Amino acid sequence: MNTLVHINAWEQPQLSAGEKELRLQKQLAEFPSVIVALSGGADSAYLAWAAHHTLGERALSVTALSPSYSAHDRAVVEEFVRQLGVRHEFIETREMENPKYRANAADRCYFCKDELFTVLDVMAQERGFAAVAYGVNADDTLDFRPGHRAATEHRVLAPLLDARLHKAEIRLLSQRAGLPTWDRPASACLASRLPYGTEVTPERLALVERGEAALRELGFRQFRVRLHEKLARVEIAPEEMPRAMSPEMSASIAARLKAAGFTYVALDLEGYRQGSLNEGLAR
Repeated sequence: MNTLVHINAWEQPQLSAGEKELRLQKQLAEFPSVIVALSGGADSAYLAWAAHHTLGERALSVTALSPSYSAHDRAVVEEFVRQLGVRHEFIETREMENPKYRANAADRCYFCKDELFTVLDVMAQERGFAAVAYGVNADDTLDFRPGHRAATEHRVLAPLLDARLHKAEIRLLSQRAGLPTWDRPASACLASRLPYGTEVTPERLALVERGEAALRELGFRQFRVRLHEKLARVEIAPEEMPRAMSPEMSASIAARLKAAGFTYVALDLEGYRQGSLNEGLAR
């Protein structure tokens, strides 16, 4: 399977977001066909749109379903592909059958992505697609993301990274294109809510999903419910914290999450921050 050569940022002149988008489209056009891994986040949605815009029916977006993928994310994907007319399919992945994934060590994401790209590789070979691509961007290299290693091993394309597109630029270009995902809050699989070393089980994932659905029903937009045994550690975006900390809302959050199955509920005073469970690795 072919792969693009990553662009060295130090060797490239500063480009505008529009110029990077043209470069992205040119790169995609070099391939006769491509499968795009679509999770429903802003990055993968933009890549799915760009591939559809460039290659038409020669681009297929694929979303993997498993216990770690929430019903809310599935609904977002279904609405996105309906609105944009993107060619799309759902598949099932079985990372839960891998003991190394369930063990939830710091490299859990590697085993998840290895399963995903193995399934997509088979699909590409059986159906004659030239390449598989996913939506890693230029900012993602700054965080601990073992899933990137799996992508490299499977020779998966990283067109957004190759075009040196950053998150803010992807949101800007998505807004210009009229994509409903342009301002979607950062999302990740439900397993990312479990501290490393806590076994990933369908029951724990379902508990987290119920807790986050409750926060969504209360009107919060950017949040995480981190599972610590019987305790829900709730992270809320800083701009939404004043509302969350009001006595009435705090009582509502506690009541809703206890009804979802948690015994204790705590509001994290540092608020939402992406990859907060990696803080333990740094220490």
